[in-house]
Amino acid sequence: MLRIELTADDLLRSRFALSPLFELNGLLRVLSGLSRHRLPSGLAARSRPVYRRLLAETDLAAVQALQWPRGGASFLVPPPASLAQSWDDELAALRAVPLDEARKDIAHCLRERPTDDPAVLAVLRADDVCERLAATLDRAWRELLAAEWLRLRAICERDVVHRAGLLGRAGWAAAFEDLHKHVRWHEGALELSRPGRGEVIRADGQGLLLVPSVFVWPAVAVHTDDPWPRALVYPARGTAALWQSAPVGPGALGDLLGPSRARVLTALDEPASTTQLAHALGLAVGAVGDHLAVLRRAGLADRARSGRSVLYRRTALGDALRAGAESTPLP
Repeated sequence: MLRIELTADDLLRSRFALSPLFELNGLLRVLSGLSRHRLPSGLAARSRPVYRRLLAETDLAAVQALQWPRGGASFLVPPPASLAQSWDDELAALRAVPLDEARKDIAHCLRERPTDDPAVLAVLRADDVCERLAATLDRAWRELLAAEWLRLRAICERDVVHRAGLLGRAGWAAAFEDLHKHVRWHEGALELSRPGRGEVIRADGQGLLLVPSVFVWPAVAVHTDDPWPRALVYPARGTAALWQSAPVGPGALGDLLGPSRARVLTALDEPASTTQLAHALGLAVGAVGDHLAVLRRAGLADRARSGRSVLYRRTALGDALRAGAESTPLP
């Protein structure tokens, strides 16, 4: 059992952030075999040949040498600052890592997972190691994940919208409630069930960084070492359906509403903006807006403003229609 103790001041400083670099790192771990997590079949089929080519053409083997099954180089994934974190922000933070800090981390990684590959060691011992690794990761991002990022980011953002609503209505205990099946809020601390001896860590007034992730699914990750603050990386809501299920045919609901409109209604399990739905479903923003307008006129969806965003959600009638369609037996 791991306990992360949080004072009232820590809760005031707790916040959410997104990390494109953490997501790329998660994908690379799966493709390398270091992670036993699997990928959706379509993403796996597209990614594996690209990954093999990058290993042959870039310094990606040096990046992967800094990973092992239960850990990896901290400097490779600097802590994200906010929900607005961009890929360029991530690269700038990696390039700014002091050389002595990077070398200390590299030495630790090579003790965990030794290598005698001369090409890999030449990269890791170079004075411009951070620049070389950043350039390699930049190419991996552009060829492996950039095209998927808007859709995956939308999933993470919707998770934050959901938890922000819980936080506003019932406080942090409610926002923490379903982060992960192995995580619970208990007596002033987040408790994480895991093998081994009990451990207690404190946030020390820095608060807790909460990072929704797609590629951490179905596990959860805790960061307690520098340069990260105390951080919990957890599966964003909606990830399990993305990973476990093939695209579901529209069935009777699609026959009634049309396939695309049925997909929009089905996607409103959690409140979402027009842009988030467009990214998640791979549809044009204008088309999603038209579908939402029809669903609102039919009483199947409603909307409310949240800050600068307008969020849509299913009405009770929409919930009943979707539930009825799901329960209809196949002929």
